[in-house]
Amino acid sequence: MRKGELTRAAILDVALSLASRDGLEGLTIGLLADKMNMSKSGVFAHFGSRTDLQIEVLKLYHHLFEQEVFYPSLQAERGLPRLEAMFARWIKRVTVEIDSGCIYISGAAEYDDRPGEIRDALVGMVRAWQNALHRCVEQAIELGHLKPDTDPGQLVYEMYGLVLALHHDARFIKRPGSVERAEAGFARLIADCRNYGAPAARDVPAKTTKAAVRKNAA
Repeated sequence: MRKGELTRAAILDVALSLASRDGLEGLTIGLLADKMNMSKSGVFAHFGSRTDLQIEVLKLYHHLFEQEVFYPSLQAERGLPRLEAMFARWIKRVTVEIDSGCIYISGAAEYDDRPGEIRDALVGMVRAWQNALHRCVEQAIELGHLKPDTDPGQLVYEMYGLVLALHHDARFIKRPGSVERAEAGFARLIADCRNYGAPAARDVPAKTTKAAVRKNAA
């Protein structure tokens, strides 16, 4: 990477840390310049505006989420094993973010009633993840891992609710055992939907191509 690209990457890393702590609205060029020991004009040279900076921070967060949660989960067998892998990695990431904060969740509170580029970008990223979960549930039904009458939308909704409750109780209330409760809640959801008459899913890693990744994310 060239020096300018390295500087830009370093700025984004610090910006992501600040946004996780203070929210995207708490991220300012001035604060970032102070943290980087740079001038405001130096930061502006890499980002045309504060909005551009905030969107780039969102993109970086989304990229990291995909690298830590989505793509590794695709190595699990299609259907229920992959859905379980997605939830387990999702929970693991939330536990890491208990101290720093989740931009998806804090951003939803900041921009729920504020139309604009940042809200649109954030909504698009959250929907992409929900669509990936929805497709995974559909595959689990098609493969006979889950009951034919399982409602994919309802299951994804309740999975999302468990993660939101985990973030709330662990970060805000600081209630011990929140992770275990979220995991128990997911196990109960799956038990209610599992097709016990179907053959057990094989734990065979799936080969993943870029085309397959796009299809599963759709």
